[in-house]
Amino acid sequence: MEHLNPKITEIMKEGLLRVVLSSVRRNVEAAYYKIDVKPILMKELRFFHACYYFDKKVTHENIPESEFVEWLTTMLGHQFKQGMLYTAENNYQILISKKGKATVIKQAATMKPAEVDFTHNRQKQYILNEGEPIDFLVHLGVMDDQGNVYKKKYDKFRQLNKYLEFVSDAVKELESSSNDVLTLIDFGCGKAYLTFALYYYLVKIRGKRVRIIGLDLKEDVIAFCNEVAMALAYDGLTFKVGDIKDYQYKGKVDMVVSLHACDTATDAAIGKAVAWDAKVIFAVPCCQHELFGQMQSDVLSPLLKHGIVKDKLATVVTDTLRAQALEVVGYDVQMLEFIDMTHTPKNILIRAYRQDGKREEDEIQMAAEDYLNLKNFWHVTPSIEKALGDRLINRL
Repeated sequence: MEHLNPKITEIMKEGLLRVVLSSVRRNVEAAYYKIDVKPILMKELRFFHACYYFDKKVTHENIPESEFVEWLTTMLGHQFKQGMLYTAENNYQILISKKGKATVIKQAATMKPAEVDFTHNRQKQYILNEGEPIDFLVHLGVMDDQGNVYKKKYDKFRQLNKYLEFVSDAVKELESSSNDVLTLIDFGCGKAYLTFALYYYLVKIRGKRVRIIGLDLKEDVIAFCNEVAMALAYDGLTFKVGDIKDYQYKGKVDMVVSLHACDTATDAAIGKAVAWDAKVIFAVPCCQHELFGQMQSDVLSPLLKHGIVKDKLATVVTDTLRAQALEVVGYDVQMLEFIDMTHTPKNILIRAYRQDGKREEDEIQMAAEDYLNLKNFWHVTPSIEKALGDRLINRL
């Protein structure tokens, strides 16, 4: 790749403001999947500050300006298939073919020197960064064709990045799959912002081969999503009209996503995922009415006599029983804040990873006892029992 050195040197004369390296080569076992580089000044000397993105962390390195061209050429030659270089005058996209041939595409500049902070203050790093046009975000109206996020879409932009942070943590679980093509099903996908983000991250950034199916009841929404997927040439992404409880898929499913499915539809999604032995489950429940009319407790009756308090309590109990049931059937479960409460109160993410024999029998038995104790305390029979069927009942 020595032929790239003169070109990169020439580009740097325009005032290099940022570099983003992505699309790791398939045959390269690099622990990091993306590098974001910006110029900094330290003690009046110019360096390039590189952020290396791993599954669960970001590491940093300061590269002297005198060594940067060689470093960048090496990265493009051996690790990555794509680089975006932003200067004060132009943008340059560098694409590396399988045979090592470099193609440099000159584009209009999207950054100004005033936008770059040359001090060494670390700022919040996103997986999807503003300033670099991202095809699905442009198509869905989150950013313009220069990569600028529209003011009214900033909450959505942050939500997408938060979601992908959770997905990045789950990639290691997915990589243990024996399937060459990862299959992921998104129940209740709606307008599919998060579904498109999932595809973009796994395919464009992580270089995975995927089959992603989005399911929703609204025919017009599904038609729109399929049109967008075709326009973007997202070949592994399809959308179908259907109800969660009736949906059938005969192959192996690696990950199931259910974001804001209403009431017991979340239980149906979890039940499908467990029946498929999905390695990863993401569920962000929406309204939960089922246990509201069932819950009883003489001791905690003051909490149940006010509807607004009882509603919140029913939500907590419902989600806790779901998480506990997943532990009983062999999953490691965490309940996490999905997005800030100021955006929506429906913000609890139930994230479950299948353990496949890693759980000790006494741990599973303890989880079963905790489930029964909680269920019996409140005198409820949650839908998660019907959704999981014998896999749960036989453990209780």
